Order: sequence, then C-alpha cells, then structure tokens
Amino acid sequence: MSETPKNTLQYRFDGPEDAPVLILGPSLGTTWHMWDRQIADLSRQWRVFRFDLPGHGGAPAHPASSVAELADRLLATLDELGIQRFGYAGCSIGGAIGVELALRHPHRLASLALVAVSPRFGTADEFRQRGVIVRTNGLDPVARSAPERWFTHGFAAAQPAIVEWAVQMVRTTDPGCYIAACEALAAFDVRGELGLVGVPTLVLVGSEDQVTGPAEARTLVAGVPDARLALVPGASHLAPVEQPAAVTVLLVRHFSTSWNDTLSAIAAPPIAPAISAPVTPVAEIAPASPAQPEAMASGRPDPYVAGMKVRREVLGDAHVDRATAAADDFTGDFQELITRYAWGEVWTREGLDRRTRSAVTLTALVAGGHLDELAFHTRAALRNGLTPAEIKEVLIHAAVYCGVPAANSAFRVAHAVIQEETNPEQ
Repeated sequence: MSETPKNTLQYRFDGPEDAPVLILGPSLGTTWHMWDRQIADLSRQWRVFRFDLPGHGGAPAHPASSVAELADRLLATLDELGIQRFGYAGCSIGGAIGVELALRHPHRLASLALVAVSPRFGTADEFRQRGVIVRTNGLDPVARSAPERWFTHGFAAAQPAIVEWAVQMVRTTDPGCYIAACEALAAFDVRGELGLVGVPTLVLVGSEDQVTGPAEARTLVAGVPDARLALVPGASHLAPVEQPAAVTVLLVRHFSTSWNDTLSAIAAPPIAPAISAPVTPVAEIAPASPAQPEAMASGRPDPYVAGMKVRREVLGDAHVDRATAAADDFTGDFQELITRYAWGEVWTREGLDRRTRSAVTLTALVAGGHLDELAFHTRAALRNGLTPAEIKEVLIHAAVYCGVPAANSAFRVAHAVIQEETNPEQ
C-alpha cells in the first residue's frame, strides 16, 4: 500500500521484488481488485503493480481532468519508486492510459495489452450526460446500472455476490472524481494517432461487450502497427472478472513472448495453455483518418478551431452536428461567425470559468426572451457543472431583474430540460 500525494496514485505490489514490473490499470468505477483473479498467475513471473484511479477504492479524491493527467500521475508514482521500464495492461480507461503512455512515453513501455478499449469511447455527449446524472442524483443510478454494462446476463444471474461487489465499488467512488474521469473519457480521441503506437500490443475484447465491443477492438488492431486481436467468448466489458482464466492465459502468453528485450531471461510456461480464442492479426480494416492540423492566420491560431472545440464541449456534439449539417449558403457564414467569435474569442477567455459564463448566459437569455436558446444553454449549464438547484437560483435572481413573466417562461423551459437531462432511466 502507499501514501498518496496529489500528483501520484494509490498503488500496491504483488510478486517477487526482483522481477520485471507489469502494471494493471483499472476500469472507470472499479478498483485494483478487478484484477484479483489474475494475480496468482501473473505474480509468478512479474512484479505486479496495481493502482486505483483518484477517488476510487478509498484513494484520495484529487480529480484528474484528462487521460494525459492520469498517465502523468502514474509516471510520477513510478519515478518515485525508481521504475523506469514496464509492461502495461489496462481495462477501459485504464487501457486509455496505456495508449497515452505508448504515444507520449514510448521509451518507458515494453509491451502493451488493451482490454475493452476504444480509440474513442462512444461520444463526448454520452460521458458528459453521465456526469450530469451523477452531479444531480449521485452515483447510485450509475452503480445500479453498472452490472448491465459490465457483465453478460447469464453471469450476472449466476453470480449475485460479484454483481453486488460491482455495485458497491461504484457507490463508494468519490462523485467528483467519477465526473472528472467521465470528462477525461469524453475528451479522449486517438483515432488519428494509432499508427504511432510502436510497442507490441494485444487488443483483448469480450465477445458480448456492448460498451467497447469487437468493432472498436478491430479498429485498434487495424491502426496499431504491431497489434493482435483476442476475442474472449462469453464475456462482456469486465472480461478479467467474468472470464478470468481466459484473460490470464492471453496476458501470460502476450507478455512472455512480446517483451523480448526485457523478458529474454524469463521462459514461457513449459506447456502453453490453450487460448480461448484465436489471436490473429486483423489488417483488412483501414485506420482512422489523420487528425487535421490547426488552421493558422498570421502566426496566431485560428479562433475557429478553439471555438469549435469549446462549442462542442459546452453544447454537445449532437447539437453542433445538427447546426452545422443544416448550414447552407445562406446560414453557413453565420455559423462560422458564432463559432469563431462567440465561442473562439469569448467562451475561451480565462477571466470567467464556464460555470459563471453559463449563469451569465442564462440570465441574458431570460432578459431577451430567447426560450429556444435557453433550452440548449440549460443543457450546457448542466454540462458546465451547474446543479439544478443553482439553475433555479439563477432564474429566481433573473425574475427580479428581468421580470416575473420572463422568468415564468424560463422556469417552464428549464424544468423540462432538467427533467430530461437528469433522469437516469432515459
């Protein structure tokens, strides 16, 4: 166990002190215990290092706003321990940390295994919506729905104790850290960088995973130059928990054979166990298109680029996609104007945080009677961290200065939006 400063992570070791280090990264809402059933086998050959995400498993609640920041905290922890080179296996957001390490710190990484990982996890809107639900209702709705995302129906029915363990893991997570991790996943997108991953990579996915399924796994394998795919039958998102033996066999084989420079002295098991599914390269799928470079104007970054980024983060991809798709010769210039100047020049300024800007915007829209825009800016306010109670106070304050009739109409619009956005059953 460890003492945990703000810039490091809570961790534990298992296995021989003189063995090469193998790191296991957890999924969102879980703790290092999700890997418990792999430890007996992995710790025979490796010094297994497990860590908890901030606010998970009793770890100090110091939220991390990005996958890159989580990777930096992991490296700071390893630096304190004198660990320079290691193998890495991670599940979901833990796997995203592994991709970040491979892209930004390739000299530290000997070999990589990605379990239930996608180069982009769903859409940013989905994770920001989850953050709104947690901020409004707490973690209980997310905790109760976790087994549906993590396990197959048959496993959940046959293993009620494990299901309850999973629910309690999520319930005992710090809400602020969970929301920050959702924001980190919302911003994670490495589709244009997969070709830069230069370490041997195993992409492992449950055949029944509905969160990051085989299609996402094949995209990873197609994009990463030295990657192989392993499909685990009868497993969903938390394959290490649901099919521990199959996952362990795949990890042992991968790290024993691909980590040549570091593990050359470690022999593979004398009898190679049967692999639960073929581990074959998938190359017929085209890699994701490279990311487009930022436009430049007179040596200054074009505010349109930053504006589009902020506009999507605040209003959501779905709203912005609808607006841009509907643009034509008549409205296209206006869409460009508001993206460049409202979002790129004003919303990007550092003088006010986004919560404050949302409160100001709501008040201005009430004063102007712009109810259509009030609706989507109420959604934006929830994404920017205002709670329903705080939005209510903004509208009550606006009633005094903008008029009761205007506030009355605003309450009707905002109430409908809040009900829709914070109802976990939808």
